[in-house]
Amino acid sequence: MIHQDTIEQSNDALIPELHADYDGLGEHLDRRGIDIASIKEKVANYGVAIPSWGVGSGGTRFARFPGPGEPRDIFDKLDDCGVIHQLAGATPSVSLHIPWDEKPASDLNSKAEEVRLVFDAMNSNTFQDQEGQAHSYKFGSLSHTNKETRTQAIEHNLACIELGRQIGSKALTIWVGDGSNFPGQANFTRQFERYLDATRQVYAALPSDWTLLTEHKMFEPAFYSTVVQDWGTNLLIAQQLGPKAKCLVDLGHHAPNVNIEMIVARLTQFGKLGGFHFNDSKYGDDDLDTGSIDPYRLFLVFNELVEAASDPGFAPTHMLDQSHNVTDPIESLMVSAMEVQRAYAQALLVDRGALASYQEDNDALMATSTLKNGFRTDVEPILAMARFEKGTAIDPVATYRASGYRAKVAAERPAAAGTGGGIV
Repeated sequence: MIHQDTIEQSNDALIPELHADYDGLGEHLDRRGIDIASIKEKVANYGVAIPSWGVGSGGTRFARFPGPGEPRDIFDKLDDCGVIHQLAGATPSVSLHIPWDEKPASDLNSKAEEVRLVFDAMNSNTFQDQEGQAHSYKFGSLSHTNKETRTQAIEHNLACIELGRQIGSKALTIWVGDGSNFPGQANFTRQFERYLDATRQVYAALPSDWTLLTEHKMFEPAFYSTVVQDWGTNLLIAQQLGPKAKCLVDLGHHAPNVNIEMIVARLTQFGKLGGFHFNDSKYGDDDLDTGSIDPYRLFLVFNELVEAASDPGFAPTHMLDQSHNVTDPIESLMVSAMEVQRAYAQALLVDRGALASYQEDNDALMATSTLKNGFRTDVEPILAMARFEKGTAIDPVATYRASGYRAKVAAERPAAAGTGGGIV
């Protein structure tokens, strides 16, 4: 963790300017009938989970270029996640990936308490083979033609539930790479039936207060067909399994130009929106930093979420899911968490009464202008003031760099070797 004095020293020089910007924005919002303090309170209470795997350097399909101070294990990962929340104050929970992060529950709980974090959804891994496993997932896992392979995948998911139960998690996320690469390789219907049968067995083992989140992906590693390839198939799964099954939406798992915010609205309308993996995309599943390509789309997603927030039972999980190939992962995750907060704050500024009126009158220009009025508002003073009042950093990236944390952990953690990709 970073010494609190470092945060306070970094903040001291920025406080006068922050107060001036915050007061100025407050006056502007007051003229629009908006109480800045109420927006700040909602932003301060908002949190997005960090994926444990996100604090290591990602990789391209050709190679991975590790950075200095790469985490050696889940405990190093939790240290890094603790620093992210300490500085930005927006990431109070961590989502584990098993078996990468598998350790005794008592050790995980102890470390989480030390770094002041809690655990979010558990993530199973049946998209790659692990050392010593009896059956390969080369041709699928939960939908494999071989019953023993399916049983192995089911048992892995059950083990994830049990560990999650011991560390306070309330959800299991399942993503599979199952599919086919050639026409005729698989029977689409029988393959999906096997998947549903296996997933029902996982669903049956859920504790009563848990949610099963299934995640769709259009392609990769199965490029001809993917078993859970789009939100429609994902919705079918959730409807088939039962009320504790819901859909997870990853912002990068869609074809170009797909209307993701409409998908959010549809799943919300029928009670099947379970959560998000936030990132950004230019071409496909790029896993770019959230808001780095299309911040307006991120805002439009949050516009739908704010619209649905009046339902007391509406509580989808939010998590970042990114691959940091050329940046310091800690910096990227802090910036991404703040971008998610920014989109949330902007969506809170939309005049919903005026928007509804323009929609009823079919006034397309004024309806879209009403949305843009929220998006164009610079809410940075709200985010920064929320961080300052929490005792976190007004400027998290500058404070992080001033702390020397990366150099410190680089001296303690052995340099990681680069690895090759699967394409030459």
